[in-house]
Amino acid sequence: MRFIDEFRDGQLARGLAAAIRQAAHADRDYSFMEFCGGHTHAIARYGVSDLLPPAVRLIHGPGCPVCVLPIGRIDMAIRLALDAGVTLCSYGDPMRVPASAGLSLIKAKAKLGRDKETTTTAGSAPACGEIRMIYSPADALALAQRHPERQVVFLAIGFETTTPPTALLIKQAQAFGLSNFSVLCCHVLTPSAMASILESPEVRRWGTLPLDGFIGPAHVSTIIGTRPYEFFAEEYRKPVVIAGFEPLDVMQAILMLIKQVNAGQALVENEFSRAVSRDGNRKAQQLVADVFELRRSFAWRGLGELPYSALRIRKEFADFDAERRFGVGYHTVADHPACECGAVLRGVKRPQDCRIFASVCTPENPVGSCMVSSEGACAAHYSFGRFADVAAVRTTSTASTASTADQRAVAR
Repeated sequence: MRFIDEFRDGQLARGLAAAIRQAAHADRDYSFMEFCGGHTHAIARYGVSDLLPPAVRLIHGPGCPVCVLPIGRIDMAIRLALDAGVTLCSYGDPMRVPASAGLSLIKAKAKLGRDKETTTTAGSAPACGEIRMIYSPADALALAQRHPERQVVFLAIGFETTTPPTALLIKQAQAFGLSNFSVLCCHVLTPSAMASILESPEVRRWGTLPLDGFIGPAHVSTIIGTRPYEFFAEEYRKPVVIAGFEPLDVMQAILMLIKQVNAGQALVENEFSRAVSRDGNRKAQQLVADVFELRRSFAWRGLGELPYSALRIRKEFADFDAERRFGVGYHTVADHPACECGAVLRGVKRPQDCRIFASVCTPENPVGSCMVSSEGACAAHYSFGRFADVAAVRTTSTASTASTADQRAVAR
């Protein structure tokens, strides 16, 4: 690859669209789930769905790590700052995820600021709790080194892509002998979640849907490779095509999936071969294995408890596990009753099917987590798809009005 524009070329996109239309059989439907939120964003941003024939349907999956973070986990982070007085460090997106009692990390940050101002004015010692947004895990470690008097906690979220940096962070903290640094680990796993989508009773309560295959995640696969999906494809007979994040990557993956379905195959193919190999990044995998182990169960927002779908810190590094150090536990909290994020994450509903989408729930005032990150299905559709919905409604309304007028004319 020389230029990114090569993967956004309009003429090539039209050629791929024509190939997809030719490959898709008119007598059947095709339903493919893009698991990764990066794909969801690319599909919405570049209008990929508009280039596909009606028989090919793309379904949004739970591939946004911010979206699947349950309310109870955000509550844990907030309690660490408000009650335990730690300096909590988080990436930008989790800061706005709705939590309990009308709070979020950014609202808790504001509350801590007001409390500090009040106590300072009153002449007492300022509150020590703090919430900071960071750009890199290394920022949290550097903060702990600069301020040995503070307890610094890093809120670690993400799939396999962001897990190696967290593992490296913990090893560095141990090597530096830091006693004021720990990690609230919320790292989740892709293959086990994909399997749970198909078989878990907790997930099926949202309803079932036909799935003919998966557009596999890109950045995740640079770490774990394509090998983990092979058993998954064989066991569930669903083809998987690993795809890059550019629009032509996604369209090529769709064409490859259609050809597999037509041939009755269920294989793992790698469209993103310029970055992904079968074995992945062995050094990163070993680093993760040294520091983390599987959790028996982990709650996903909207999907419930999924077995062996997340990681926890090994006992050898227990001193850097914020859950153990501060004794903070997870408590299940129900989503907002009007929010359809659970069904959207499962793929059984579209963002526009939620009655509060783009009215009560917006990126500026998110009610559900799918409206927070740009990779969330609701946020992506809000930014790039909702105007097409309005145009479609107007077209349908105009056609209906014209049809009624024609019927009246005939009656006369």
